[in-house]
Amino acid sequence: MTDLVFFYGTLMKGFERAGRSGVEAKLTPMGCGSIGGALFDLGIYPAAIPSSDSRVTGELYRISDLDSVLAVLDELEGHRPSEPDTSLYRRIEAPVTMDDGQVVQAWVYFYNAPLGQAQRIESGDYRQHLKLR
Repeated sequence: MTDLVFFYGTLMKGFERAGRSGVEAKLTPMGCGSIGGALFDLGIYPAAIPSSDSRVTGELYRISDLDSVLAVLDELEGHRPSEPDTSLYRRIEAPVTMDDGQVVQAWVYFYNAPLGQAQRIESGDYRQHLKLR
């Protein structure tokens, strides 16, 4: 089981997402990278779904207290380990390609509900989409 987690939305640094501050001290930045996925704008946060033909960019972190941090992140993301099929997001291990080309396995929260009329973020970069870069 990996001790890495990949954030691509409001859990990234600089968004001040409620709940992240409680685990901040247990997260060590490891760099930036991307996952195979398609990114969508749900209004107040983004949603990534697995895809082999596009990339989603984000940040990788090492977790120092895996069980407690994942419990907090699961709550924030609406992931229920005992009911993954009905969770808002599913937490799965997925390959992350770091900016230096290294590939590592990390926990990723993929959206698990209907996308409705959500706009696709073609760049795969939530910060760029919000014009925060």
